[in-house]
Amino acid sequence: MADHGFWNYAQRDPDALALIDPSGRKFTRGELLAECNKVVGGLRTLGLEHGDVVAINSPNCAEYYMLSLACTQAGFYLTPINWHLATDEVAYIVKDCGAKAFVGHERVGEICVKAANQIGFPKNACFAIGGIDGFRPFSDLTDGQSAAMPENRAAGTIMNYTSGTTGNPKGVKRPLAPAEVDPDLIFSMMTIFLGMFGIQAEEDNVHICGSPLYHTAVLIWSSTSLHFGHPVVLMDKWDAEEMLRLIEEHRCTTSHMVPTQFHRMLALPEAVRAKYDCSSTRNMVHAAAPCPPDVKRRMIEWWGPSIYEYYAATEGGGTLVTPEEWLEYPGTVGRPWTNAEIRIFDDDDREMPQGEQGTIYMLLGETAKFEYKDDAAKTKKNRLATDDGKTFFTVGDVGYLNEAGYLFLCDRKIDMIISGGANIYPAEIENVLLSHPKVGDVAVFGIPNEDWGEEIKAVIEPAEGVIAGDALTEEILAFCKEKLAKFKTPKSVDYTNEMPRDPNGKLYKRKLRDPYWEGQERAI
Repeated sequence: MADHGFWNYAQRDPDALALIDPSGRKFTRGELLAECNKVVGGLRTLGLEHGDVVAINSPNCAEYYMLSLACTQAGFYLTPINWHLATDEVAYIVKDCGAKAFVGHERVGEICVKAANQIGFPKNACFAIGGIDGFRPFSDLTDGQSAAMPENRAAGTIMNYTSGTTGNPKGVKRPLAPAEVDPDLIFSMMTIFLGMFGIQAEEDNVHICGSPLYHTAVLIWSSTSLHFGHPVVLMDKWDAEEMLRLIEEHRCTTSHMVPTQFHRMLALPEAVRAKYDCSSTRNMVHAAAPCPPDVKRRMIEWWGPSIYEYYAATEGGGTLVTPEEWLEYPGTVGRPWTNAEIRIFDDDDREMPQGEQGTIYMLLGETAKFEYKDDAAKTKKNRLATDDGKTFFTVGDVGYLNEAGYLFLCDRKIDMIISGGANIYPAEIENVLLSHPKVGDVAVFGIPNEDWGEEIKAVIEPAEGVIAGDALTEEILAFCKEKLAKFKTPKSVDYTNEMPRDPNGKLYKRKLRDPYWEGQERAI
């Protein structure tokens, strides 16, 4: 079992390719191993001990993996920070996670400096990827340190912070494995997850990472690919055509993606898509948001049966579905994977029968146990104990199980629209709108209505070259009336030049919805 793990692969075959960074620079396994080992030495010289935390605020770069591979073999926590956050938000996370070292990238250097000053972070523990005034160069962590395997190795882990859609974000903190447990064993076990999707060790697999590494799944999937002996092609900023080019150039076989990326690749002109050979793709896995059935079907037609999906959360999970299963049950996010369990409960904690909607709860297994750092109330709030002695947790999604045990998502509970007493799920309406060729992106939500409580608003980002206006609105609403029941058809449409999405495709719907609710309270 412990034969896997990046550190083992790098020692067995140091000349094999490990990483191609966004600049095109290539790192062999041996080169990347040497750098991560040096980082361990640098952090220990700084005084870090087992269980201490390193925070990083950076776009995608090779140093991200150096830190991750260092922390996870030295018994440290690594806390990635969304590098699009403002100064106060960065300062909050660095302080709240208890970081003993803070690494920032020069592209967000000004924010890193202000955040460190705001919380009085020790200057000698601030390091810069590139140049940041007052920060020590990243090379200070590696210069003079040994490239040999460090002593007293212990498994560390990642402590991600939730998105903070209500209040401050919270760290999802899992206990570390006992210090005497070999990190090679822990991270060899993690590769089992990739195996559940049919992915095998080495076998000329190449993983392409086009999403930000501060996202939980993105860092886990790409790091686990390294631990399975797969080279990683790392993109800086995701671009539809550039991803197609890299897939062809490096014969990429696996990736972790989101539905927005599929939609934007499909929106490329047919002549552009036809330029690139994507026949190497085998396991292009997606998650994070429901995928419109039409989008997924078109991706399978284009790339073949290589589009896999799973449903999980930072806190744990989950389900998975193969392309073949999805074609049999279009729209499903799959059945529970090994040792997982899904149950549906109503607001009174009564379990719902198959086919009936409710809040989705996932089994809290031994390996998925977590707590929200310093927030016992939030940890307790999302838990549910059942009569058979099990504990489940939820992230607030609504869905149902069909007769074959496949899970279907409806929407997030907080996004549900209640109009005239009817529950309306925006995701269903968004899927219809995204099938219109003049819609580039869309968000649907409820706004105040004096008689009905809420009415349906659609905010649309027109497809490239499409002009927003009354004529487009009439066309889109007429399209909806053919596809949706009257009570699900948007009452009005607004337009935006760009949806408030982060680079991984997550939509910040509150930024669009909240202005309509100023001075009023929603029912949910």
